[in-house]
Amino acid sequence: MNAIATYQYKTLQVSVTDHILTVTLNRPEKKNAMSFQMIDELIKVAGRISKDKTIRAVILNGAGDTFCAGIDLSDLNHPKNKAFALWELMKPWQSLFQRVCLVWRDVPVPVIAVLEGYCIGAGLQLALACDVRISHPDCNLSIMEAKWGLVPDMGLTQSALGVVRVDVLKELAMSARTIDATEGKELGLVSHCSETPLAQAQQLAAEFAERSPDAVLASKRVINAMYEQSALTLYQEKVWQLKMMLGRNRKLALRKAKQASTAFAKRQFR
Repeated sequence: MNAIATYQYKTLQVSVTDHILTVTLNRPEKKNAMSFQMIDELIKVAGRISKDKTIRAVILNGAGDTFCAGIDLSDLNHPKNKAFALWELMKPWQSLFQRVCLVWRDVPVPVIAVLEGYCIGAGLQLALACDVRISHPDCNLSIMEAKWGLVPDMGLTQSALGVVRVDVLKELAMSARTIDATEGKELGLVSHCSETPLAQAQQLAAEFAERSPDAVLASKRVINAMYEQSALTLYQEKVWQLKMMLGRNRKLALRKAKQASTAFAKRQFR
């Protein structure tokens, strides 16, 4: 058995077949919402992939016919995690929340995301950081953060660059609207729609595995280099998220999600 798959994971299932590694988000009772432990395990798996030269491609999917329904808010809002989350936003380098997504751009093999059910918030930011996204047509997609009075801060400024048009990205981020993957493909969020997305991902991964692993790596590196953002851009995500969390309209957004008649205060920032 491949060494990466021998580790004991609490939130992931990991397997290897014909040099193709499949990483499955495995919290189906939570629609694979991203807990702090899942974030930690995803980063560790990505690090192990980078050291294993036998891996030729990665498939990232979710258990229970859903990809990821965003951050686990019950975990994020737990008192023991709040101080840690604030530190991650305040520190000058890449946050843990950005790293869990952007690390998949760094691994030296192609990463294919298989999207089903829900792919919203943190889930969509994770998918956008993958090299290819293959989705069931009925999958629900959303940059959901504005609904909760927040801003997407998990590397979206890097992962969406060159994938989605700026006007489309602004519209989706500002509205927090949910769309299906058929529309998502038209807008550029999704690479392919398929009734059997996992099977298509496995076929594509096998195609990648037939090519020189160095040529595949080089292709990923040079194309990613076309869309590199500065560290300052990623830091802006964190600065604005701190403002949102401390601002007066954040609490009103949470209330409005339950009571539509709630009115927001005047814009606080400029």
